[in-house]
Amino acid sequence: MEEGVRRWVVDISKWDPLPPDFSFALSLLPSYDHSSITRFIKMEDRKRALVSRMLQYALVYDVMDVPFGEFMIKRTLEGKPYLEYDEGDLKFPNFNFNVSHHGDYVGIASEPICLVGLDIVFYVVPQKETTAEFILNFASYFSSLEWDNIVNAGTSDDVLIEFFRYWSLKEAYVKALGSGLTDDLSKVEFCHTNWINISAKADGKDMTEWRFWLFELGKRHSLSIARGPPRSATRNYKEKLKKVDFNEEEYHLGLNLAVGDIVELSVEQLISTLHKAINCVHKG
Repeated sequence: MEEGVRRWVVDISKWDPLPPDFSFALSLLPSYDHSSITRFIKMEDRKRALVSRMLQYALVYDVMDVPFGEFMIKRTLEGKPYLEYDEGDLKFPNFNFNVSHHGDYVGIASEPICLVGLDIVFYVVPQKETTAEFILNFASYFSSLEWDNIVNAGTSDDVLIEFFRYWSLKEAYVKALGSGLTDDLSKVEFCHTNWINISAKADGKDMTEWRFWLFELGKRHSLSIARGPPRSATRNYKEKLKKVDFNEEEYHLGLNLAVGDIVELSVEQLISTLHKAINCVHKG
């Protein structure tokens, strides 16, 4: 089961492609994905979109050993990516993944049994706003305990970092569910010990069937991961999962898997993996 757990990130600031290099990388993806990348005007946004798609296809091939042409990556109405493939003898029937990008990093996380949510944040305040003005826009999404911890974190920068860490965990939870909504997030309260032993409550009840982690990526970025029960998925996403109901032993096997190492890949490594996937199809 551990083979189904992946945590990959790419630092796109290390990739400065010339137009032919970008076009070549784009050509490795299915043509129906191209417009979702080229619709962006700014090159930084195009890079994020391209690397996000490359990560998804490379991961599916690497973990599931399914060549191009035998699967499609689609999205629910809420934007949650899912794998569509012909029924067959696959290693992880409930394999699912989530992607995120902010600042310099694009990342992907996968799970073989549990739902997975991933969120990356860059500790930066939008231009023309102070930290206090910026975080005040989101006050309603936090419990009173979380908000107290944020505003009393210390310096203005400490407050900003504390805010983003809480926000990232909430986003990872929402994305695991497959929901595009952030309503009632104040009812989901996170507790932690130095951001290591992280737990959560929903409406005051311990969320014992969930696990949460937060990792520092460097360069003022962090990454949060949520792992939870498939039956909690939103209706649209639940319909895309191959298996929703697990017995207690099966589910806890997935819930208690090691969190997995954060592995930084280069765009060149992604290109190499996609080449292998394409060549596998040609040989077939």
